[in-house]
This record gives sequence, C-alpha cells and structure tokens, in this order.
Amino acid sequence: MKVTAERIDNHKTVLNLEIPQTEVTKALEKAYRKLANQVNIPGFRKGKAPRKVVEMRLGKEALLDEAFEILAPEAYAKALEEQAIDPVGRPEIEVVTLNEDEPLVFKATVVKKPEVTLGQYKEVTVEKNVSEITDADVDAELEKSRNRNAKMIVVEDAELKQGDLAIIDFKGFIDGVPFEGGEGKSYPLEIGSGSFIPGFEDQLIGAKSGEEREVKVTFPEEYFVAELAGKEALFTVKVYDIKRKEMPELDDDFAKETSDFDTLAELKADIKNKLEQAASAKADRDFRTAVIKTVVDNAQVDIPEIMVENQIDNMIQDFDINLQQRGMKLDKYLEYTKMDMEALRNNYRESALYNVKTDLVLEAIVKMENITATPEEMEQEVATMAANYQTTVEEIFKVIRQTGRFQALQESVLRKKAVEFIMENVVKK
Repeated sequence: MKVTAERIDNHKTVLNLEIPQTEVTKALEKAYRKLANQVNIPGFRKGKAPRKVVEMRLGKEALLDEAFEILAPEAYAKALEEQAIDPVGRPEIEVVTLNEDEPLVFKATVVKKPEVTLGQYKEVTVEKNVSEITDADVDAELEKSRNRNAKMIVVEDAELKQGDLAIIDFKGFIDGVPFEGGEGKSYPLEIGSGSFIPGFEDQLIGAKSGEEREVKVTFPEEYFVAELAGKEALFTVKVYDIKRKEMPELDDDFAKETSDFDTLAELKADIKNKLEQAASAKADRDFRTAVIKTVVDNAQVDIPEIMVENQIDNMIQDFDINLQQRGMKLDKYLEYTKMDMEALRNNYRESALYNVKTDLVLEAIVKMENITATPEEMEQEVATMAANYQTTVEEIFKVIRQTGRFQALQESVLRKKAVEFIMENVVKK
C-alpha cells in the first residue's frame, strides 16, 4: 500500500491511499461470498449462487462497494499509524478509482488532534482563600431555622403587609373579558414573594380580611403565554384571611425542639462547626479549580473547530437528558425561553472551548509524565460510575463493552491522575 500525506492547514491533512489491484481482487471475492450468503436467489441455495449470478442480481457496484468497506478501514488505520496522526472524529472519504482491474485509490481528509505546548504545570503558585465564619453567619443560620419553624397564624383586623400570607380569590379580565388561567379560589399568596405579575402583590398591601380590591397590572412583554404578553389586565381580588408568621424565641427550648442539643449555646457551636466544614470544602473546590485553570491558561494549543462543535453536541445532549428527567423537551424549552438552537450553542461555546483545552492539556501532562492506569484504578473508576448511576459494576462493564468505550474509560482515569499529579506539586499561597 502506498500512502502520501498532504497538509491543508494547521488541522486538516489529506491522506492519499493506493491499494494494489491484487488486494482488490481478494476483497471482491470476500465481498461476493458475504453478499451471496445474504440474498435469496431462485434456483440456488443461499451462498451457492455463482458470482456472475450474484453480480447480475445485485449489480457490480454492490460488490465493489462491499470490497471497499472490507479494504478501507484497515488501510486507513495503517495510514494513520504510518503518518503518526491522532485523528479527531471521522474522516471525509473520497473514492478516486474503484474497479476490479485497477488499484483502489481513495482520499481521506482527517482533522489531526492538535499538539499542546505546555506551560508551567508543576509548582504553580495559587492563593487559597478560606472564609472566616463569624457570629453573624451563625445568627443568619439560626434565623433561617426560626423561619422554617415559624407558625402561620390568622391575624384579625390587621392590614396586609410584606411577608404576610393572604388567602385570596381572584379573577382576571382583559378588555372586560375573563381569560384562561386568570382565576383562582382560596389561593395562598405570600406578599413579597414575586410569584404573581409585577405590581399585583404591591396593590394588595394595606388590605384587610374581607376586603375586595381591583388590581391593574400589565403582563411582561416576555411573558411565557404569548397571548397575554404585554396586555393590560384588571383583577378583582377578595382577601379572606391574613396569616402572619409567629417566630419562635431563640432559647434552650428552641434548641431542644429543633435539634439534638439541650442548649442554644450547643446548637450555635454545632452550626459554626458545620459552616466551617462547608467553608473549608468550598475553599478546597475553589482552590482545585483555580489550580487547573492556571495550568490550562499557561498552555498553548490551536484547537480545531470540530472539537469545540463536538463538545457542544455532547453538552446539549446532556442538557436534553436532564430536561427529559424533569418532564420537559428541548424544543419546548427553546420555545419557552424564546431561544433558537444557534443561540443555545453559542451559550455553550466558551465553556466547551475551555473543556476541550483542559482535556488536551491533561492528556499532554499524562504523556509528559508517563502516567499510566492500573487495572485496579480502572475497576475503581467503574465502581464509582456504578455508584453514581445507581447500578451494578457488571452493568457498567456491559455497557462499556457494547459501546467500545474502554479507551474512553482509560483516558478518563488518566486525566484524573494528571489532576492529582498537578495538585501534589502545587504551591499554596
């Protein structure tokens, strides 16, 4: 086999492959036998029809195409190895000659994985910030707990104010005509929650139990119901009850009722300890993220657009799956947010570019430091995946075998080990 390479630009290379005519002849014979076993030809047992009969039945082109499928994959793989090309995605194939009495000649246009010029990745200096937990932070957590344990009590002869819960009936009209979805009975509305149209809740402030009011509002221009967007509406509202939070006292009894502690002092100490643990964990995550970003930013790489587009495809696919798990489809999401697919892809572009560069940099460090993955580490990665997906290790291995993802699994383990290598050699400030 003859192979020549023609560089088109920084990313694309055209491989010209020529396979001897003798190999074409052998491949055509294999193609004939394969196709003969797949078709029923009257007068012949399956697989026993002569080649001429099969050609007449299916056409010579069918045998030539099948011969190409037999020869091309192996030839392409050998050409990549010979030219030391690590491809990105599938090649573009152009057949030049494909005849029984000639060599097979075809072109494969391939995008090469880019080379990475690593910057400093060992002993990088990054600042680590850990937030100090103050008494005010503890008090804020206690206040949240007070709110969670507050009781809503009906208040008589009181005026509705921010934070109150109003039990209301309402009916909406546009140009004097009721509209669909504009009516509610005994609806609990927290004043100040912003759950209704802007201006609706404010116009109820000061109302008393039993009072009726008219509320005039304008639906936002970007309202999710297109028929109502930008329209002026009049609501008739009747307030039945006003409920107000009755906050518990912060004392030892509160600690006993809401926790496993006997005193408020013990509860405060526990809250502070948990806040400090959370702050420390966040500082570790932020530090790790900052270190990797520093290493990635220090490196230089010219990334082909197809790698970014493929990454965007993967991110949108993950987003689509997440939407489906929440009972929504991607097309409905785009309709609701008034966004098209191009805009959605642009939203992902920056993070996709960073993710691709990060993977390339980590792969370069794996190569530079001769990092390897042991069978035990591969098995541990599968066990982690099984735990995350709430399934068995055997089921994950089955999926990996069926999809041919062993290399992807190994690359994932190696990238994680590269991250650990970086973190082991970092300088904290």
